[in-house]
Amino acid sequence: MGQAVLWGAVAASPLLVGALLSLVRRWPDRLLGIILGFGAGALMASIAFELWEQGVELAGNLPLIAGVGAGALCYYVAAHVLDARQAHRKKKDTGGGSLAVGALLDGIPEQLVLGIGLASGEGVGVALVVAILVSNLPESIGSASDLLAGGMRKSRVVLLWAGVAVVCALATVAGFALASAVGDGFRAAANGFAAGALLVMLVDSMIPEAQKKATESTGLATVIGFAVAAWLALSS
Repeated sequence: MGQAVLWGAVAASPLLVGALLSLVRRWPDRLLGIILGFGAGALMASIAFELWEQGVELAGNLPLIAGVGAGALCYYVAAHVLDARQAHRKKKDTGGGSLAVGALLDGIPEQLVLGIGLASGEGVGVALVVAILVSNLPESIGSASDLLAGGMRKSRVVLLWAGVAVVCALATVAGFALASAVGDGFRAAANGFAAGALLVMLVDSMIPEAQKKATESTGLATVIGFAVAAWLALSS
């Protein structure tokens, strides 16, 4: 259990670190767009070479695809509820809230699977930890910066991302505890859930926000992020 707590904290810490970095200085829009583009590419590689590939190996296509549909629908509904609340309060939607929702819906199942793997005796490679950092850090920096630009107080931004990080870390502990009660089908569905939520978030929020801020540099940053994360995933 101690190992699950440790690795859960390590995997979730980039979410809070990114939010804190957004408080250190005001990040130029172009740089934020490049960071978001890089993070989007890293997340695409994570979906292709970690979540999807592992899900198919664990239980085949059916549980994975069911999880993808559930994750996509959950993110879609959550994002629309958030948009409606922002419209009711007459606040400008900067995209930061949607990225936070995406991080939560991705992080919970992903770290749940991590905890199950630890309980099953699977090791945690350095490449996997670095890949999580590569994707989570840009996502939280971009989201927190957008939330600050939208008028949210610094204390609330930090509390929001601290909450996301804590919930994701606890998911690792929960996965460790549930390992003996769930099978490969559940793990595959959890992978699919994370992939589905991420795909909708990428198309609806992260990539459009990156494109708006970095314009023609977004595509190059995305390809570089994909290449780095793919290399890390394939070398683990």
